[in-house]
Amino acid sequence: MYAQGYFPLGMEQGIGWFDQRAYGTPYRAVMPLDERFHVPRSLRRVLNARRFEVRINADFAGVLEGCATRGGSFSSETWLTPEVARLYLGLHRYGFAHSFETWQGDVLAGGILGVVLGAAFIGDSMFYRVPDASKVALVRLVEHLRARGFELFDVQVQNPHLARFGAVEMDPLEFRQRLQEAIVKPVLFVD
Repeated sequence: MYAQGYFPLGMEQGIGWFDQRAYGTPYRAVMPLDERFHVPRSLRRVLNARRFEVRINADFAGVLEGCATRGGSFSSETWLTPEVARLYLGLHRYGFAHSFETWQGDVLAGGILGVVLGAAFIGDSMFYRVPDASKVALVRLVEHLRARGFELFDVQVQNPHLARFGAVEMDPLEFRQRLQEAIVKPVLFVD
């Protein structure tokens, strides 16, 4: 379903697959991987201070839990229900789902959960336990995607936080065309 532009949402009766219209918008949001990506000045100081170390898939389950329990525990009131968490664990086992993490020493500070299909990264959720950790993860993830030759970073639905970094809304037909072009390109997220 990801390959057709749908993403999972936990529901009382299991897992539903939706597109951006589930959030009341006709447009899909994407994060640019070119010069339109913007790093806010205040965040540049944090990046230069090197307070966070970046790791990939070091604690996938921890990032999954962090994204699902932003309020404290797994809940049926969040889109990332236990059923959806099991889906992600399966996708991770097969090499499709990944966590891009920021650490402070031995502490998982924040991270981003996403699915990789060819040269497309579908960002599903992010969380932080330490201020600025998820923002640093986002910047370092964009750098990683650029270095690996990714062509599309789907962030699904626009919000003020993502817009601050340059996320743009895209017509769903254009999005699906770009997604189809990206998923056939052989790009590795990790070696």
